[in-house]
Amino acid sequence: SNTMHGDDENELLKRITVDPSIFGGKPIIRGLRYTVYDILSYLAAGMSVAEILDDFPDLTEQDIQACLSFAADRDHQILVAAA
Repeated sequence: SNTMHGDDENELLKRITVDPSIFGGKPIIRGLRYTVYDILSYLAAGMSVAEILDDFPDLTEQDIQACLSFAADRDHQILVAAA
């Protein structure tokens, strides 16, 4: 199985950039015009990774993995802050 360890996850999270001049600072993928939220919403709507990659050829599987890692990481921070 392809379990992710801290180093891999940090590499993935480097793909996510936050630039106040793009989409008001929403987290986006590698400076492209896709927000993490866009990708997560496609997945939530039932699109497969393959379908997303087909629709958006400039994205990679690692980009989508990075979105998931980012979401998981942020949720964790929110839980910690709320505790």
